[in-house]
Amino acid sequence: MTSLVLLPGMMCDARLFSPQIGALSGRYPIFVAPIGAHDTMQALAAEVLSHAPDRFALAGLSMGGIVAMEILRQAPGRVAGMALMDTNPLAEVDQVKVRREPQIEAVKNGRLRDVMAEEMKPNYLTDGPDRQAILDLCMDMAMALGPEIFVNQSMALRDRPDQSPTLRAFKGSALVLCGRHDALCPVERHELMHDLLPQSRLEVIEHAGHLPTLEQPRQTTAALLRWLETIETI
Repeated sequence: MTSLVLLPGMMCDARLFSPQIGALSGRYPIFVAPIGAHDTMQALAAEVLSHAPDRFALAGLSMGGIVAMEILRQAPGRVAGMALMDTNPLAEVDQVKVRREPQIEAVKNGRLRDVMAEEMKPNYLTDGPDRQAILDLCMDMAMALGPEIFVNQSMALRDRPDQSPTLRAFKGSALVLCGRHDALCPVERHELMHDLLPQSRLEVIEHAGHLPTLEQPRQTTAALLRWLETIETI
């Protein structure tokens, strides 16, 4: 039976995948790995690998997808399949890097809630009936994780490498998934990953933004299940 390792996005915890865990846990062993104890992608990936099963399916959303790609680079033989959701394989561009330091300083000075509310949360979701409840959950997750995690994750994102060669070399079953209205990681970026991954399927979730696991949980779970079933047949 394939084990599934889930990696949440920046300042998110296992609650990001609550609908998927509820739907899939009866069928697959599921592990949710925290990604905030270190300030480099390399160290974050190594930490996950130190606790993960010997071989596993790997799914990450946003920053979790970026860590997943580094895990694949470090230990390709342990990854049975890869799902990359609302994420980005490229190194951080300079115009985004310059915004990191003011955010880090603000958070160090006790303004984590302000940074999340003013600069990050508005970019997460498309309009929908559950938008406010999901935004409130995002804030709860961020405040529970705290400022040290924010700083570590920001530095790791800022200094991350381009993982295009890593994706091009992966021959396993891959799912590339995103919300149609993701403003942070647009559809075009996922088309790039789909083109790089030789054995990938691209799924665009309608009526969703950056967090389709919560915005459109049934469609997202169904896509993940289709992907997991392909791994079981390999």
